[in-house]
Amino acid sequence: MSTPSVSVAAPAVAGPSAPLVVSMAAGAGFAVASLYYSQPMLGLIAQDLGAGERGAGLVPTLTQLGYALGILLLAPLGDRFDRRVLILGKSVLLALALAAAAMAAQLPGLLAASLVIGLVATLAQDIVPAAATLAPEARRGQVVGRVMTGLLLGILLSRVVSGLVAQAWGWRTLFVLAAVAVALMGLVLARALPRFAPTTTLRYPALLGSLWALWRQQPQLRRAVASQSLLAVGFSAFWSTLALMLHARLGLGSAAAGAFGIAGAAGALAAPVAGRYADRLGSHAVARLAIGVALIGFALLLTDAWLPMVALLPVLVVSTVLFDFGFQSALIAHQTLVYGLVPPARSRLNALLFTGMFVGMASGGALGSLALAQWGWMGVASLATLCAGGSLLLRLR
Repeated sequence: MSTPSVSVAAPAVAGPSAPLVVSMAAGAGFAVASLYYSQPMLGLIAQDLGAGERGAGLVPTLTQLGYALGILLLAPLGDRFDRRVLILGKSVLLALALAAAAMAAQLPGLLAASLVIGLVATLAQDIVPAAATLAPEARRGQVVGRVMTGLLLGILLSRVVSGLVAQAWGWRTLFVLAAVAVALMGLVLARALPRFAPTTTLRYPALLGSLWALWRQQPQLRRAVASQSLLAVGFSAFWSTLALMLHARLGLGSAAAGAFGIAGAAGALAAPVAGRYADRLGSHAVARLAIGVALIGFALLLTDAWLPMVALLPVLVVSTVLFDFGFQSALIAHQTLVYGLVPPARSRLNALLFTGMFVGMASGGALGSLALAQWGWMGVASLATLCAGGSLLLRLR
């Protein structure tokens, strides 16, 4: 199935300016952080709204599913319309959805707001292909890596911020501050972003239909999606159950769970490094190495049964740094690979990669909770390790 496209001017050799890259990185970070604010606050949310742990656990699940749906149904529009317009429109809607979450009086209202937050937080997935489009081919991995650093720091530091703010001023205050931050970033991007020429004239039904054609025609895309999705299952299983484990075993609250984001944030430093090496050594080699590092990080969690309690936190910190570093490096390598397959379809390729990854995230949250309930923390560690091992096998084929 061919993909009709219109010509688009090639970016300048120098690529986007440093201030523009920083603005895009910050915009992607604030957008994607909206998906994770709720995780360290689930105990407070359940208590305030009179919901059980199972009911409160639907908040991050619906947010992740909304994000996966938004990537699949909305992100492909970046090939059809000016990405700048899409980014600004989603910024407005995301700020409104976060404000609605802050004002939710009952759990159903918060769940509805969470679904919408997930849908429109996909503006982060309009920003990343925009960065790839602006960057010259020789620097694409580096520029994408820098923007992804902002996105990944948003994922990880969101837990730190939400845990501290919620414990000090309540979970509603966190959502209010998040809405203000997104609105301000929307204003910055309105001034900083150039306009983007569409790369296809396909109507919306045909645009979505072309996703299936791309999936069938690109075996490297399928392998990248499957590999990153398996890693995402383990990644999400860990983060979705960490707060419950720390509370049950060590009596620690939301601030402690959120503070683990600092350890994970160290892994975000891998993004620009992985991007540079993907440009030099190739995406396949970087992906294999990165997944191996993630596998080691997850496997460390299996030592829990033989460790004294005093060693639990140090091992968790080391494990978090390793698997976050590996997960994020693998993602950069897979993005660099995928963006080079069919350049006029970057938004759709990005949509397929991230839809698979966030379906893995949502599945990991559900499977992680089940594993924790049935087999304890060792069940979560085993799940994450098996998924990382499967991911590595796919890349070694």
